[in-house]
Amino acid sequence: MKRFLIGGLLVWLPLAITLWVLLWLLGAMDDLFARLLSGSQAVLPVSTHENIERLRHVPGLGVIALALGLIVTGIFVTNFVGQWWVRQWDRLLGKIPIVKSIYSSVKQVSDTLFSTNGNAFREAVLVQYPRQGSWTVAFITGKPGGEVAARLPGEYVSVYVPTTPNPTSGFFLMMPRADVVDLKMSVDEALKYVISMGVVAPTVPPPAIARPVRN
Repeated sequence: MKRFLIGGLLVWLPLAITLWVLLWLLGAMDDLFARLLSGSQAVLPVSTHENIERLRHVPGLGVIALALGLIVTGIFVTNFVGQWWVRQWDRLLGKIPIVKSIYSSVKQVSDTLFSTNGNAFREAVLVQYPRQGSWTVAFITGKPGGEVAARLPGEYVSVYVPTTPNPTSGFFLMMPRADVVDLKMSVDEALKYVISMGVVAPTVPPPAIARPVRN
């Protein structure tokens, strides 16, 4: 009976947690959208309040509004005028004490992670950490630059070693390129491997079978 109970739990627990997270995100976005609607009632005519109340009770509308807002913002900031406004916004926040430290740090990390021409988290590798003979999965984030690169002899790479089971925290290392072992697995597969503490191993593709050459 215990074996059957654990088997059923392993099937339904991931699904239940996934649904709980999705419902939580949906509720949070709908709550944020409802607050925005409440704020809009203070500036819009009274005749529109009835329609606003109807929108407040539409499930999932906050997700749709957020997606549309991100798309419209992306369209705006990808042209010359939008980029000028973004620079002015960055310059304004960069003059506010405390805020500038948090904003600049978050912006640098987000620009690195989501840049279309960056190398962050584009390649999974094996490195020896925390000592020789112990191996772990890491991700190449780029190459050292500035004064650090000038003081490192030879070719070095910057790697991020995530912790398990929470990969959002980890360690930043600069290692010789020769000490880094490339992996064929994708970044998603490597993250699953780290989060599962090595339980969910990436599938190894079967070796290619050489076909005979016909004369």
